Amino acid sequence: MTIDFPEGYELSTDPARLDAELIHQWLSLDSYWALGRPRAKQDRAIANSLNFGVYDRASDAQVGYARVVTDRATFAWLCDVFISPAVRGKGLGTALAAGVRDHLAPYGLRRIMLATADAHGVYAKAGFEPLAQPERWMALGS
Repeated sequence: MTIDFPEGYELSTDPARLDAELIHQWLSLDSYWALGRPRAKQDRAIANSLNFGVYDRASDAQVGYARVVTDRATFAWLCDVFISPAVRGKGLGTALAAGVRDHLAPYGLRRIMLATADAHGVYAKAGFEPLAQPERWMALGS
């Protein structure tokens, strides 16, 4: 499955390009899953994760973000996926999910997980599916 990045945008894993202040603003003010997350906690999450930024090629402005928690051998958790409201509807969310998938492919991971309340269709276009046996999964915390 190949999903091309929309024209005029690019994906990067270069941590030097990340706009940590903008990422914190998006997640702590505009996401349903990280509302009120302190900046120090967000910075620690960035420092300890594999990060993906989406950038407007013309301005080099960051317009999207995702991070992955992984051992790079067996498992990965895709989280904090966010596309700026100003550029939503252009396929960037699906392209970001697919870019993460493709970046992780060489590791031969058994499973890449994520949780979403409202973007199932976005992730399905990148190949993600509901859990086959959700009764086997458990969580500590909410």
